[in-house]
Amino acid sequence: MRLAVFTSKYPARVATFFERDMQSLLRAGIDLEIFAIYPRDDALWPQSLDAQSGDGRLRARTHYLSVAPTITGAVGTVARQPLTCARQAAAVLAASVRYGPVAVAKSAYVLPKAWSWAATRAKEFDHVLAYWGNYAGTCAWAFHQAIGRPVPFSIWLHAGTDLYQQPIHLRTKLLHADNILTCCEFNATFIERSFANIHDRIRSRIHVCHHGLDLREYPFSREARPASRIVAVGRLSPYKGFEYLIRAVAALRARGRTFQLDLVGGGELQSSLAALAVDLGVSDAVRFHGWVEHPEARRLMQAATVLVHPSDGLGDGLPNVVREAMALGTPVIGSDAAGLPDALADGCGLLVPPRDAEALADTLERLLDNPALAERIARAARRRVEEHYDLWKNGARLAALLAGSRRRGSVHPAHTPSITAGRLECTTP
Repeated sequence: MRLAVFTSKYPARVATFFERDMQSLLRAGIDLEIFAIYPRDDALWPQSLDAQSGDGRLRARTHYLSVAPTITGAVGTVARQPLTCARQAAAVLAASVRYGPVAVAKSAYVLPKAWSWAATRAKEFDHVLAYWGNYAGTCAWAFHQAIGRPVPFSIWLHAGTDLYQQPIHLRTKLLHADNILTCCEFNATFIERSFANIHDRIRSRIHVCHHGLDLREYPFSREARPASRIVAVGRLSPYKGFEYLIRAVAALRARGRTFQLDLVGGGELQSSLAALAVDLGVSDAVRFHGWVEHPEARRLMQAATVLVHPSDGLGDGLPNVVREAMALGTPVIGSDAAGLPDALADGCGLLVPPRDAEALADTLERLLDNPALAERIARAARRRVEEHYDLWKNGARLAALLAGSRRRGSVHPAHTPSITAGRLECTTP
């Protein structure tokens, strides 16, 4: 099967889950090409898993469009299909207005790219996959309509802006899709609530497909763990909730406890978080590592007593770092929000209310004082990872789902590959 995958920015600082998913589909026999809607940033290639592994296949399969080819190709498609293009533009731009001028501009930006790629690549693919729901999803949707062939269309929804915050034109894309993929059970429920008026029409097309890990790269170990080293990994953005983690460790300091907090990642809040640590008198115990390459982030997680992911509400679906820490044997404390309860249930981690620094401090103290609890959590979490977050198993299931799909209204084969029923992996909720 030839698969066209539309994504936003690749390479990117935060793209490990995308790369892993693409690698798993390649291993499962899917012949894919990647269409990135934003310009290539060559400075980011060394940080990609593709470069670090020495593989290079994803880079070789990723395509971009500069201004001149975009205009030339788009003009050809508009000339051939003026009514289709006009309807697409009117619908998308009208849907984006409520989200402000930036959303309108980004929506307008992707349409000519879709039309240009349709002009040159229309006959090459058996399936179109939108890896994100918002702008990449719009590009894939417009491309799929413009190619004029009854190949299946799938859309993968994650979290943040593409599902929770800015679901631009998403109702139309959901109705258009043959498969609606998402990364955690919470998101499937969120879709049901947010699109209740069409849920009966799309229910059978929704599949929970967890991002996975190559478990050979994440060996479980409980040896040589320090007594009080806390780590948090992610972009230093408001929705990650790192402010509450700094306030929580300040509460631990007030209780007379010693600790070290490693904050791994960069972002717009780095200076304000550093200032907060100074104001609360814990700057001597908080280290800001900035962006590091993936092996170093993994080493810091392996060297920690606990990983904390204090999301302040709806932002992440199920963060990669949570699964990674679970695999490595590092117990996780997470906010009771989005997909974190799905992963940390049944003794696989501890949950705290979002934006509650005191509750987080209490839970940290409980775990740091109870090595037996930490051991139980770590082992239960590793079992869950092995059962549900294995990259190659999940990739094979996803490949079977995509390869077995047919465009709605076309002739279906007598048999298509079944998808494992159950709570995780690729399942229909």
